[in-house]
Amino acid sequence: MTEFILAAATFCSALIAGFFFSYAVSVNWGLEKLEDKAYLQAMQHINRVILNPAFLGCFLGANILLIASTFQYYLIDSPRFFPLLAGTIFYTVGVFGITGVRNVPLNNQLEQFVIDDATDTSLRNMRSIFERPWIFWNTIRTWSALVALMCLIVAILFF
Repeated sequence: MTEFILAAATFCSALIAGFFFSYAVSVNWGLEKLEDKAYLQAMQHINRVILNPAFLGCFLGANILLIASTFQYYLIDSPRFFPLLAGTIFYTVGVFGITGVRNVPLNNQLEQFVIDDATDTSLRNMRSIFERPWIFWNTIRTWSALVALMCLIVAILFF
């Protein structure tokens, strides 16, 4: 059962790391080319559809499975514990925590913005409030997810 939980944690973590990586190196680059109104509309739509069972299952599941796997390997006094602990910390703080503390509040602020009634100036202002910080924190999430995944790979391959 211990190996199954580690495999499931690795699978979910890999899906989330891949999601954030692909978003960072394709979606963000495509969206930045849009005019302010189109950019803000696109981000509002993306933020609404991302809250689906497939994404949430992997996003939350990775965190839960990482914690469970780390705890299990601690109990059996395995050398896998330390890379798992590092991966769990990177994921919990750098992916899960930053999402809740930084990206979700920005998404909520954008959701409250009424695009159809906005002037060009207010559209430009909202985009400047949202885009740069959101991308910055998404980059941190991406690197944190990738480091967490690498920690899991180290735990699997070398211990």
